[in-house]
Amino acid sequence: PNLGRRFAERKRCADLECSMLMCRGKAMRDFKGPDCRFVNFKKGEAVYVYYKLIGDSTELWAGSVGSDFGYFPKDLLEINHNYSSEELELPTDVSLTCS
Repeated sequence: PNLGRRFAERKRCADLECSMLMCRGKAMRDFKGPDCRFVNFKKGEAVYVYYKLIGDSTELWAGSVGSDFGYFPKDLLEINHNYSSEELELPTDVSLTCS
């Protein structure tokens, strides 16, 4: 399917607004995203996960590092705390855009 500016059609969240934290993890290595839709981080930094893409882009999660928010590869995160055991499946909005 043509997703336009979306990476995936569906996502998993802890609440209907995807504003509650799902989990927290530690970055296993440095990451610099290909564009401004991605969050950059250094090895050892705390990464907070707000939603997980499902479908075509299951390798991407969305979260924050400090005050920055964006997508990152889930394989770079070592989960060390789960905030919610319940996951809701919701449609995605248009992905973050670069200005």
